[in-house]
Amino acid sequence: MSAPSLWIGMDVAASHLDVAVRPSGEHWQVAYTDEALATLTARLQALGPTLVVLEATGGLELRVAGALAAAGLPVAIVNPRQVRDFAKATGRLAKTDALDAHVLAHFAAAVQPAVRPLPDACTQELQALLARRRQLVEMLTAERNRLLRASGRIRAQVHEHIRWLEHRLQDVDRDLDQAVRARPAWRSQEDLLRSVPGVGPGLSRTLLAQLPELGQLDRKRLAALVGVAPLNRDSGTGRGKRSIWGGRAPVRAVLYMGVLSATRCNPVIRAFYARLCAAGKPRKVALTACMHKLLGILNAILRHQTAWQAPPAAVAEPTRA
Repeated sequence: MSAPSLWIGMDVAASHLDVAVRPSGEHWQVAYTDEALATLTARLQALGPTLVVLEATGGLELRVAGALAAAGLPVAIVNPRQVRDFAKATGRLAKTDALDAHVLAHFAAAVQPAVRPLPDACTQELQALLARRRQLVEMLTAERNRLLRASGRIRAQVHEHIRWLEHRLQDVDRDLDQAVRARPAWRSQEDLLRSVPGVGPGLSRTLLAQLPELGQLDRKRLAALVGVAPLNRDSGTGRGKRSIWGGRAPVRAVLYMGVLSATRCNPVIRAFYARLCAAGKPRKVALTACMHKLLGILNAILRHQTAWQAPPAAVAEPTRA
């Protein structure tokens, strides 16, 4: 007879880990240190779990997940929103680290999320650089807005901080360029992505770091993964408005900026956008559809490893003012 299924939920905090086992209900807490993590890994290996589930917590979970995966344990990192919705659906409204671990174990048994390979060290570094770039851009935007209302000494201080942030942004951009160019596979993929009009370094590098499935999935599954696939809102005879929801927000945000550029310089996206607007579609709906289309184009380019070539009909179309 096969061994009974064993599901592990693990809540990761900055200083400790809460571990819960289903169906036994066992629970224990360990410090988040290298020694404790090694002991925990050995204990879980002895248990032989069917699946270990952790929430994505801004990077804290990667060290734990990497150690468990290296030991041959099946690990899945899941979206915290999905787990919280699951907890509410099962009547668990209270929230503590111990309860969260039990909810994760229950989620593992009920949903059985797929085990996916963890990003390697280079990909994690690229993700960290992109996250830092987003932070610097946000700080720069905030300081430039403050500059409009600042005066006297405060204005001089804001000016100085803006210059410092601009230098740091240049440093991060240089590090990003070096990181991508140091890996031939990334360099080749970025060259293919950048061949598409409207795709700049921000979009191409975000796709490399945050969407490794690009070129591997069909366009419908990829659109759902990013969150640019319209979702139905129907009930009975009622037909609600379709809207996008969920998915990978950082990818979607950069893809939106890429589409704004593509509607001006990419003949295919420009013509598609103009046709939707002429049909009476609201601007945001048309841009979302363009995001879906651009993502499909980029997916096909990486799948076939062929650089962008505009269709003759699109090339012949006049440029809009």
